[in-house]
Amino acid sequence: MSQNNKLLFVFLRGGYDCANLLVPIDSSFYYEQRPNIAIPKPTGNGNSALALDAHWGLHPALTQSLWPLYQQKELCFLPFVGSDDVSRSHFATQDTLEMGISAHAPSNLQSGFLNRLATELDHSLARPIAFTPQMPIIFRGTLQVPNMPLSQLGKSQLDERQASIVATMYANTALSELVRESFEVRSDIMQTMQDEMNAANRDAMNIKGFEAVARRMAKLMQTRFDIGFVDVGGWDTHIGQGATTGKLANLLEELGRGLAAFSQEMRSAQAWQRTTVIVMSEFGRTLRENGNRGTDHGHGSVMWVLGGSVAGGRVLGEQVSVESRNLFENRDYPVLNDYRAVLGGLFQRMYSLNSNSLQKVFANVAPRDFGVL
Repeated sequence: MSQNNKLLFVFLRGGYDCANLLVPIDSSFYYEQRPNIAIPKPTGNGNSALALDAHWGLHPALTQSLWPLYQQKELCFLPFVGSDDVSRSHFATQDTLEMGISAHAPSNLQSGFLNRLATELDHSLARPIAFTPQMPIIFRGTLQVPNMPLSQLGKSQLDERQASIVATMYANTALSELVRESFEVRSDIMQTMQDEMNAANRDAMNIKGFEAVARRMAKLMQTRFDIGFVDVGGWDTHIGQGATTGKLANLLEELGRGLAAFSQEMRSAQAWQRTTVIVMSEFGRTLRENGNRGTDHGHGSVMWVLGGSVAGGRVLGEQVSVESRNLFENRDYPVLNDYRAVLGGLFQRMYSLNSNSLQKVFANVAPRDFGVL
């Protein structure tokens, strides 16, 4: 692959329960520890895990959305992925993950690893954007990156007169180009919204939630942007998590519909073959359910990778059986695959980065190539 491709990073904030997403169907220990919230072994009845192989199953909430991509070998999963941060703190782990550093390294909130990646690439082929209200840590750094929360379109928008005043204020300053680009992005997005409304007037489906955001992201990334970031909250399921139905299932269903919609839009523009989507969370959750039929903060998690060039239909990376003796601190999935090494291997494949550039993105980390691409 080359620099002429697309990368979308989806961050699930709150630490999603990866053990009910990628289900260890061959583990009696998993079923013993989750008497109320375990996903049943595959039966083919729609209320059980979808068998990926002899060891792993997929949550049935993704039957209509991502299961077809897995069957088409455009989606893979890497379990036991994470960082060396063992604090189980949302904020601490999110910060170190977005910075792309070890938890033991000096903190530097001025630099996120996606900013460093974009800096190392040809800027005409690696145009970044954060689809967020504020600039996330992952995109902080020397390269100026625009941000736009697509879920809040239509709220507190400037009219043309106000936009002209703001542009005049920044004329002939170091920020003039960034301001100009921001208004161009706004214009493009508003046109996209108008197209959606026109479609709705022709009895098109009314798209809501993340699916609508995903379609907007795709339309912008088809031609205008190359590296995108979006975060999705609500994954902190301490209470009433549910199993095949319930809170987590609803979150996964909406996320799956959105990712499937993103793939459809990119495919329609002949861009899916050059697109890679990475889904991560700051950590996983405890293998044992708690007294509130939920799960608590954990450690190792599961990374998803999907795209037109993904060698999918597989569960990849270093793995161990899910049993008591293999848990981290007798409660969590261990981290066997450093997320920076995994991403380093992906970025090396995607962009043909040399070792010096990779070290600037993830210092003191050797990339690992698991054959994802």
